[in-house]
Amino acid sequence: MSSLIHNISDTAKWVAIFRAEESERPDAIFHDPFARRLAGEKGEQIANAIEFSRQNSWSFVARTYLFDEYIKQHVEQGYDAIINLAAGLDARPYRMDLSSSLKWIEVDLPGIIREKEKILANEKPNCELKRIQLDLSDQKARLKLFKKLNEEIDKALIVSEGLMIYLTTKEAATLSSDLSSQKNFRRWLFDMQSPGLLVMARERMGSALKGSNAEFQFAPEEGEEFFLKYGWRILESKSLLKTAASLNRLNEEMMKFAAIPEPEGPKGQFPWSGVCLFENINS
Repeated sequence: MSSLIHNISDTAKWVAIFRAEESERPDAIFHDPFARRLAGEKGEQIANAIEFSRQNSWSFVARTYLFDEYIKQHVEQGYDAIINLAAGLDARPYRMDLSSSLKWIEVDLPGIIREKEKILANEKPNCELKRIQLDLSDQKARLKLFKKLNEEIDKALIVSEGLMIYLTTKEAATLSSDLSSQKNFRRWLFDMQSPGLLVMARERMGSALKGSNAEFQFAPEEGEEFFLKYGWRILESKSLLKTAASLNRLNEEMMKFAAIPEPEGPKGQFPWSGVCLFENINS
């Protein structure tokens, strides 16, 4: 299993399989007709090898659904740009009903962008799509890009799905500060985990990621409040488990867990994951 994931880009193939499987259900919550092609054989191998993620595929379904819903809301509210950091194999510009005038900017490593462009070469996006090849761990280069994008847009939603857990605390802090320093980066949408869930994920899936540059690291003790000192105020958090229950994607055992009230504020050792929407204090 450890040989299947060589780098962080392989994790995009892994989660794409769960989008493909949901899309192929007769009662699908969303439709991503590109997911299986993008995941390829390797994505399926990884998903099948990591039993814990296979058992909890509902979490990826709920995450995709929530990101879709938040993106729709912001487009309807007049946001003129979506900036997707670590975009991976996301096909939302192709599969979502978006305005042709919306600017959708994807930023990711050169290898994964080239691979995606090749697979989707004959497809047409529904909005104005731009892809930028950049290693987001290069702080000087990303700050230069952020400043440039800030001048080109008026009201942007930053999206980083499946990114934060792979960062160190310091990396999360500096990324947060770099983003909030751009006043037109109005809101930021990402998923995060509690320290309790991080421990569980490391125990159950950590061996699959060992030796790659994609190890689970970030789950702040302060929860969403961690980001306040770096320029971001929490607006809303939605639990993946509660969302999956509302979407009827849990088995009977997990429905019992979903019925347990979740702690207010920082979740501590309670196994929690959710999608969080933040507002830029500097806007």
